[in-house]
Amino acid sequence: MISDGYFAAGSGGWIEVICGVMFSGKSEELIRRVRRAIIAKKKVQVFKSHLDERYSGIYHVSSHDGRTVEAVPVDTPAQIAQLVQPDTHVVAIDEAQFLDRTIVDLATSLANHGARVILAGTDADFRGEPFGPMPQLLAIAEVVDKLHAICVICGNPASRNQRLIGGKPARYDSPTIMVGSTESYEARCRACHSVPRRDEDQGRLL
Repeated sequence: MISDGYFAAGSGGWIEVICGVMFSGKSEELIRRVRRAIIAKKKVQVFKSHLDERYSGIYHVSSHDGRTVEAVPVDTPAQIAQLVQPDTHVVAIDEAQFLDRTIVDLATSLANHGARVILAGTDADFRGEPFGPMPQLLAIAEVVDKLHAICVICGNPASRNQRLIGGKPARYDSPTIMVGSTESYEARCRACHSVPRRDEDQGRLL
């Protein structure tokens, strides 16, 4: 996607992925790395999926504790490729799970041309299954950090996103993407995570 020579030859790029459940501090960690890169006088561009408009709006990456950094909202990885500038050292992308699988090719191309690429995203959907392009991004990354929240039920490390609809666990056949925060999601551990399946619901009614 990126032509040869787009980044300075020999500068040595790589890919970092920050993943985990909601409320685990992914965006906070991405913001921390972006700010440190800026302090180091690196040119940084930050992007985010336009689907996420929580907290400070669509033109910022925001953490649950209120920290923010300016970001450009995008619909597709192709838009990121068009917007990345030749002298950019660090490309940060939040909510990567909402982007299509060409984000894998873009991240690879950017890194091959010398950029440090930082991606943050939820690696599993509300069912506890791999989410979008995250498995492929994890496979190609040089650096992977999986963060955990605290299970709201038992207090153990949380590795699952519990989606709630009307205060009850969402059924397995609910749409994969539903943007929300504390009103729609909880962090839970494997044991406390609940996803009623359609066949189980029907069995209870027989």
